[in-house]
Amino acid sequence: MPDYLDDLRLAHVLADAADAATMDRFKALDLKVETKPDMTPVSEADRAAEDLIRGQLQRARPRDAILGEEYGVEGTGPRRWVIDPIDGTKNYVRGVPVWATLISLMEAGESGFQPVVGVVSAPALGRRWWAAKDYGAFSGRSLSTASRLQVSRVSKLADASFAYSSLSGWEEQGRLDGFLDLTREVWRTRAYGDFWPYMMVAEGSVDMCAEPELSLWDMAASAIIVTEAGGTFTGLDGRPGPHSGNAAASNGPLHDELLGYLNQRY
Repeated sequence: MPDYLDDLRLAHVLADAADAATMDRFKALDLKVETKPDMTPVSEADRAAEDLIRGQLQRARPRDAILGEEYGVEGTGPRRWVIDPIDGTKNYVRGVPVWATLISLMEAGESGFQPVVGVVSAPALGRRWWAAKDYGAFSGRSLSTASRLQVSRVSKLADASFAYSSLSGWEEQGRLDGFLDLTREVWRTRAYGDFWPYMMVAEGSVDMCAEPELSLWDMAASAIIVTEAGGTFTGLDGRPGPHSGNAAASNGPLHDELLGYLNQRY
């Protein structure tokens, strides 16, 4: 079995560097923000953090490919680092502390590239989560001061907490009716958005979450953390992993019902 702990340690080093860069500009009055062609915002901190991570990877893992939100793909081969320098840029630029740097290592296998290492670091919240394949998922301030993550055991929708990002994407995809039916069946709903609900599924504080439209860099780190915590991470089509352009994550027992509602009348 491959040992990914050295890669996990490197991912923590990368996250430390990114945290320092992003926190330095968080709430800065002179922060420069632009609008990308897809009409989403990008700040100077997004680009600086990705530059920093890429530079360190090129020195530490020169043979590995890199895919990042801001600068695309560089290199080829069976190992690919996937980076979202700031997941939750809209929060970041408004001073809301719910944003994170997402770092994942994906490795080629029989079913294509799959995440084998993931780190989600949210410095403004003082939180970090991580996982490596067959190693488990953890949360804490460092590798040496961590607690193991475990998904919940809730097995009935009526007892379940469901998290989502917003309503507009579900409506645009024609999935809103099924989405609303699901919200009526569960115990509690909250629109946390971005990386956070996936981390709460891994922690067991939320039982399931979903988003209708995502990119690979939004999902790769979360996917390995959720699954190593004992949960299930798929696309809305049920395909395991972060490859479907959307995501559904759960503690496992609720997953089929979650997908059933979100694909209802679709």
